[in-house]
Amino acid sequence: MSRLHVRVAAELAGVSERTVWRWLAEGRAGRIEARPRRDGFAVSEALWAVLAEEGGNVSGLRRRLERAHADGGLEEWGVGRVPSLSTLQRVVLRDLRAGRVLEVARPSRNRVEASRYERVLADLKLERAGEGLPVLDSAGEVSGVAESDEESTGPSRGGVRLFVPGARVVSTGAVAEVVEVVGHTVAARGIGCVFGDPGVGKTVAVQQALHLLPDRVPVWRAVVGVKPGLPQMRASLLEALGLAAGSLSHRAQPADRALGEALRRPGVLFLDDAQRLSPPLLDYLRLLWDEPGTAAALLLCGAGAERVIARAPALRSRVLTWHQVPGLDQERLVETLAMFHDVWEGVDPADVGWADTTVARGNFRTWAKVTSHVYALSKRGGDVQVDRALMEQACARLGPYP
Repeated sequence: MSRLHVRVAAELAGVSERTVWRWLAEGRAGRIEARPRRDGFAVSEALWAVLAEEGGNVSGLRRRLERAHADGGLEEWGVGRVPSLSTLQRVVLRDLRAGRVLEVARPSRNRVEASRYERVLADLKLERAGEGLPVLDSAGEVSGVAESDEESTGPSRGGVRLFVPGARVVSTGAVAEVVEVVGHTVAARGIGCVFGDPGVGKTVAVQQALHLLPDRVPVWRAVVGVKPGLPQMRASLLEALGLAAGSLSHRAQPADRALGEALRRPGVLFLDDAQRLSPPLLDYLRLLWDEPGTAAALLLCGAGAERVIARAPALRSRVLTWHQVPGLDQERLVETLAMFHDVWEGVDPADVGWADTTVARGNFRTWAKVTSHVYALSKRGGDVQVDRALMEQACARLGPYP
């Protein structure tokens, strides 16, 4: 038998591959004997209905079983014992793969008024054009844009989506460091690279840093396409600088002269997703910034941008500032989330730590998605307390790869 055969046999038998290999070894040695299967647990129709009421949450089903066992009511569900969580998850997964249907769309313990839930979903809309995000430095102090009202929520700015109304950009220590780095790079008219893992808040921090620059400093934001060529790159730069991209993008020398003349003005050119740029395009940027009269700063940002720039040695040697944005500070995670959105006020720190360890792992984008689901679940039935069960239900909506 090949390894594929062993894997299929393990899935059909509901055991590990190691167990199947052991069975095969015993068979070759002649030690074959009939044994009763030790784990014969099966999910009855009554338990399957309870699992649907729990929204497919296997942990919630096991908590119901534990409560029923404490009250002596396991017999009515046709269960003699409370299985382990791993056993319950394995059996449910096996039944789902076998084609058993789990209907979780119908309301269960908390009936939800359709109009109320529609209002909650309507709150999760993108902000209108021209509106900004409120920025929170500490509890009770809001700088920049004021709190948005019911018809003017602000979950997005500059392509950054926070997925929930009432969210605020929190000026954490990491954001303050990016503000300082960007300010120094712009003042020195140099080249800077801001990098870090996806979702840690690089773009949010850079947007806040650019927002805090003096009004007299122009900011040009160029959009980097997927696998762009030199004409597309040139057109993006021309458009960002307010030049005639349509007539110049395919005329190399006139376009380069126009870009060089525009970059003689003090300002900052911001390119997000710089990891999409190939070494020739990065070398093209280096040539523009090598012009003696260039007075603008260049800011490159993206997950993996430092690795791409490392493959362009000429540009790498000219980068003034390298800054890596870390994940959320674990010691101040609860405080940061409470400032990010009011739904986290009064939540048990142990529950927040569980969600961060199992799902978010310090990733702010994941925490923004968790906040969106927690907000919707807590508002759909009135003032529902944000507890461990509700957080587990919210985290389950992120799928296997949050």
